[in-house]
Amino acid sequence: MPVTSADGASAELILVRAPAPLPGSPYLLWLPALGVAARHYLPLAQALAGLGVGVALHEWRGLGSSDRRAGRRCDWGYRQLLDDIDASASAAAVAWSGGRWWVGGHSLGGQFACLVAARAPVAPAGILLAASGAPYWRCFAHRNWVRLAYLAAPWLARLVGYLPGRRIGFGGNEARGVISDWAATGRTGNYGGQDIDEDLERLLAIQRAPVLALRMTGDWLVPAASLDFLLGKMPDAQALAEVLAGRPGTDAAHFGWMKQPGEVADRFAKVVAGA
Repeated sequence: MPVTSADGASAELILVRAPAPLPGSPYLLWLPALGVAARHYLPLAQALAGLGVGVALHEWRGLGSSDRRAGRRCDWGYRQLLDDIDASASAAAVAWSGGRWWVGGHSLGGQFACLVAARAPVAPAGILLAASGAPYWRCFAHRNWVRLAYLAAPWLARLVGYLPGRRIGFGGNEARGVISDWAATGRTGNYGGQDIDEDLERLLAIQRAPVLALRMTGDWLVPAASLDFLLGKMPDAQALAEVLAGRPGTDAAHFGWMKQPGEVADRFAKVVAGA
């Protein structure tokens, strides 16, 4: 489904419908990790659809089907990413008219899922997180190196015109504004961004939708402290955090679970069915 944002940017929203929906026709708006195109979550979406949960896969601006690419003359930040998600949420609500909606995401997408729930005029039934936590530098074992990265990444993005994530092995080719806002959260622990007038921290503090957070064994990008810090921003939300150890012969770390998402899909579907 084509989706157009407030400033005219467009992308495709991938809809995966459940052949035998659970009662209430629940659907999940899923937000990818930084630098990961929506199509890479098709195995997760298909597994959830087989369990009765429809899925709408959001596309990040600058990736996959998006008509924008980060560069010196094309920049955006968290404000525009939130607008894009709003457009996807509205389109998914039309596609599943009357269905109960959930929001979830992987890594950065999970952080934005919490922000989406906090900002939504109609609260979602719940939030589903996979390998997601806040990037605050104090949550990491090698905290000084992480803090240095939050200083270096915006500088590199300004120098090149965008962050060359494909070259340095982190994310995709990311817009300067996105990296600036991301690094600011990493340094301060607070969510915000240029041209964002809302007090995102205050909205998170009163967010009440329940949360299921799945953390992966061996995921150094999301240590326990990182997830705890993110969940701690939503004290009024009932939160359940679980650790998935993975199955023999599989990699359950930050990205490896995407190859065999059955366990994640099973856990998500059980929560949705029991809501």
